[in-house]
Amino acid sequence: MARASKEAAAALRFLPRLVVPEGRLAGKRVKLATYQKDFVRGAFGKGIEAGVLSIGRGNAKTALSAGIALGHLMGEIAPQPKREIIFAARNRDQAKTAFGFLVGFIEGLDEELREQFTIRRGSKLEVETGEAGGGLARVIAADGKSILGGAPTLAILDERAAWERDKGDALENAILSGLGKRDGRALIISTSAPDDTNTFSRWLDEPPPGCYVQEHRPHAALPPDDLESLLVANPGASEGIGPSAEWLVAQARRAIARGGSALSSFRNLNRNERVAADDRSVLLTVDEWLACEVSPVDLPPRSGPVVLGVDLGGSRSMSAAALYWPETGRLECLGAFPCAPNLADRGQSDGVSARYVEMRDRGELVTMGDTTVPVGRFLASVVECLEGQAPAAIVGDRFRHAEFVEALRDAGLDRVPFIWRGFGWKDGSEDCERLRRAVFEGQVKTTPSLLLRSAFGDAITLVDPAGNHKLAAGRSTGRIDPVAATVVAVAQGVRMTRAPAKAAGRVAWG
Repeated sequence: MARASKEAAAALRFLPRLVVPEGRLAGKRVKLATYQKDFVRGAFGKGIEAGVLSIGRGNAKTALSAGIALGHLMGEIAPQPKREIIFAARNRDQAKTAFGFLVGFIEGLDEELREQFTIRRGSKLEVETGEAGGGLARVIAADGKSILGGAPTLAILDERAAWERDKGDALENAILSGLGKRDGRALIISTSAPDDTNTFSRWLDEPPPGCYVQEHRPHAALPPDDLESLLVANPGASEGIGPSAEWLVAQARRAIARGGSALSSFRNLNRNERVAADDRSVLLTVDEWLACEVSPVDLPPRSGPVVLGVDLGGSRSMSAAALYWPETGRLECLGAFPCAPNLADRGQSDGVSARYVEMRDRGELVTMGDTTVPVGRFLASVVECLEGQAPAAIVGDRFRHAEFVEALRDAGLDRVPFIWRGFGWKDGSEDCERLRRAVFEGQVKTTPSLLLRSAFGDAITLVDPAGNHKLAAGRSTGRIDPVAATVVAVAQGVRMTRAPAKAAGRVAWG
């Protein structure tokens, strides 16, 4: 590893002088773990303006940043006169956590050092010192107007993933613009955001120049109680910081047993995965969908009739087709984008980095056409994948009736029965419920698909007072066209298998 900068070395010397203010290590001197030393060296490296840390809950990221803030306030780290430190969070109560650690570290100092600080806990949460040129540390909430005109020398953006999008971005922009006045530095810390489009995720995936990123996130699709991946997200467990390995495994198994929001919350907060912790309005949780994924060896055969579900996209939207064999439960899905813009640029625009390119490399996403996907050609390419088997039925949105009629004729599928379905409450809620029931009963099996996994992770539903769900494209956080195609295909397949068999005709002799 590169040699620590002057500021990083000063921070590494200062932090072990502090006393842990709370927890099972309270009263003992701070002992930095390896991952904490790495973050200090990286965040205070030469030419670095922002250090970004993503790690599981309870790994002392807030305590570490508060200790750095105290060293900065005292002039031990990056000394300059009239230092200004900002603790920023979504709301005042959230910021009080970091402020509380700062005050706790101050109370652990020698009496002579404590006397230099003035602590204000009223309407304003502030700590001020007149020593070494003076300094002020204060708490602000996510309202950009409250920081305009400031010139902080250090800013700590705590739990950045939880900030409201508009107000949070406004506060962040105001802070970063202020830091430039005095060569300040930002520490952006949080557990993982629920999706790739969150601003904190963008910091991790597309760091700007002068940004150090340290992310402790395990590979996706691993069991929640997998110890090795738990230790990736919680490196402090191996060094006596935060939750122990035994506790993490026990909590993982409890979350597995409870399922639902408990499991989603554990994945997001303790495994540091990009999973929505609140699943009250999602079609399926990540774990519920992952239960459908099997290895290619275990994938059911293409046996019996096949249903083709189609969701047509617009000029910039994805078109998707799902093939479902209801007798065996086999599911295949393919997406398509227009060629312009290319997948790399489209991924940057959608905030998913290189995900579309990876989908293409995996054979799950194709490009065709210029600015729109030629629907007839797309459907013809999907039917070619069936290797001569004709669909028993094609299912699509009734509001795209004219486009479907033309596309089916162009693809030579105008003789195949077409089932019109709506995405409103009447059809949409029924189809969503049939899909969920099929998933829960193990009637949907597919190979690991980044296309489907991403789409189900982004799919949001509207819920009426009776508890009925329907897909809500406007509220979803990403491209959910593959989900829409899968919903109508699986729902129609289930209806076909449960339809009463026609009785054979009887002949009467006169």
